[in-house]
Amino acid sequence: MNYVFVSPSFPSNFKYFAMRLHDEGVNVLGIGSDHYDSIDPELKGAMTEYYRVDKMEDYDQMLRACAYFTHRHGKIDRIESHNEYWLEQDAKLRTDFNVFGFKTADMENIKFKSRMKEAFKKAGVPVARGKVVKSMEAAMALIAEVGYPVCAKPDNGVGAANTYKLRSDEDLAHFFETKPSTEYIMEEFIEGEIHTFDGLVDREGEPVFMSSFVFDKGVMETVNEDLDMFYYSQREIPEDLKAYGLSALKAFGLRERFFHIEFFRQKDGRLVGLEINVRPPGGLSMDMFNFASDSDLYRQYARLVAGKELEMNTQRAYYCAYVGIKERSNILHSHSVEESLNAYGNITVHHGSIASIFAAAIGDYAFILRSPELEPLKEAARFIMQRD
Repeated sequence: MNYVFVSPSFPSNFKYFAMRLHDEGVNVLGIGSDHYDSIDPELKGAMTEYYRVDKMEDYDQMLRACAYFTHRHGKIDRIESHNEYWLEQDAKLRTDFNVFGFKTADMENIKFKSRMKEAFKKAGVPVARGKVVKSMEAAMALIAEVGYPVCAKPDNGVGAANTYKLRSDEDLAHFFETKPSTEYIMEEFIEGEIHTFDGLVDREGEPVFMSSFVFDKGVMETVNEDLDMFYYSQREIPEDLKAYGLSALKAFGLRERFFHIEFFRQKDGRLVGLEINVRPPGGLSMDMFNFASDSDLYRQYARLVAGKELEMNTQRAYYCAYVGIKERSNILHSHSVEESLNAYGNITVHHGSIASIFAAAIGDYAFILRSPELEPLKEAARFIMQRD
């Protein structure tokens, strides 16, 4: 089996996908722009061959790389990056080489928030009122219906980039004067915690692993207000969240993929569907899956791809929390990393620096904590994130 791994070096923990695929007898073929000498030695050892391109955004170079692998190793069976940034390019390569998985024609439903909204509705999942707005007049008509504040975000966008909370006519006018030249969807602003439905589906679209995270705040607030980040995995998935999540999975037609579906849990307990990401949740979330259940989801994914029986541990013995702190000149935390480790080292299973490209959203330095009880994690997070 030939598995083309796009951008295998990024993020760094994704090397475990390549390593576990190799362990299960899969032929891993890497394409990236990193020089071979700079690649992690363990990742090198997992790849049969690596093809370097000058610029991964240049589709012709990516096309030539896959053609080279086809000539050298035979038909390509999978093309995957597990990365939001490359989803559309992955799909185009799968289309051109007739490879299993999402093709170009499937991209609109999983990349455009307006199309996601329609799919959620068909799945019976409540959504925020909103639509794509192309003019001030259209925006004002929506605001007359839903009121301020509203949230404006690129219809096809990643994370919280170029996302705005508009509170007044003045904010709205400024938004239209300065916004990037891309289509925006505008929605009523929903107050609530972000609760996610995450996991992995098999080749027939049936979930083989499920989990859920609770975020103390949205990524937009974390980025725009330079806040630290805290979120944790739940030991038990609430039944209403699970029901909506499973319904959404069928509507979006996922097969042999990780998924990350976001919902707002409002103060009255009701859920509102936000968006779907058809890849593993970001940052160190894959590792949190593993710490929460003493599992190896990288290995189980590799066994799934290789057509082998899974050895899945579905019991979540621990709550697992992520604490990401911003280390900036204008931010002073009350406790150093060393003091935090001295105080909570007994529940810390990982800590270390975060790649700068993720820092605005998830912090410069991360702690992963776990405990059979939730309160010790919240107490540790408060201590670690306390600011002067």
